[in-house]
Amino acid sequence: MPRALLLTGDAAEELDTMYPYYRVQEGGWEVDVSSRTTRDVQLVIHEFDPNSDAYVEKNGRKLPVDVPWAEVDVERYDALIIPGGRAPEWIRVDADVRRITEHFFARNLPIALVCHGAQVPAVYGLLKGRKTACFPPITGDMENAGATVIDAPDVVDGNLVSCRGWPDMPQFGRAMMELFSKSVDSASA
Repeated sequence: MPRALLLTGDAAEELDTMYPYYRVQEGGWEVDVSSRTTRDVQLVIHEFDPNSDAYVEKNGRKLPVDVPWAEVDVERYDALIIPGGRAPEWIRVDADVRRITEHFFARNLPIALVCHGAQVPAVYGLLKGRKTACFPPITGDMENAGATVIDAPDVVDGNLVSCRGWPDMPQFGRAMMELFSKSVDSASA
């Protein structure tokens, strides 16, 4: 059975995290959640309030963690998922997060980036020359990292699938599973 690694931390957006987490399982994949420690991750809910210039945040569910970043054996996994929220801005400074992310890019394995999730590979220079979607306010960051930002709900560029955020989940989920399934099919051929 194919296995995906979901790389996250506290303040990951709940829908950005839970939708792909369940979608890959629905598609017949196993998924392991990885964070700094095995303590449950505190997810957050981002909502848009007409009385606020930015999104508002409140605590969401807690997500159990299967394996800490330092113990991830990257060879066990067929795909990587990096959800959005505020987690990507701080998890990207961890050496093991870099090791894990670079492995999937170097081996051309499927990678799913949701919303702010693009911040993780961007800081390592891995999006240079690539097409990606992202949460619109970080477009400049992605362009400064050398990426071409596409304003669409399901951007696929080779082994990379991305979206702007949780409102894109129906289109993104289909594109993600198509990319993940195609990768597994070609690996077993």
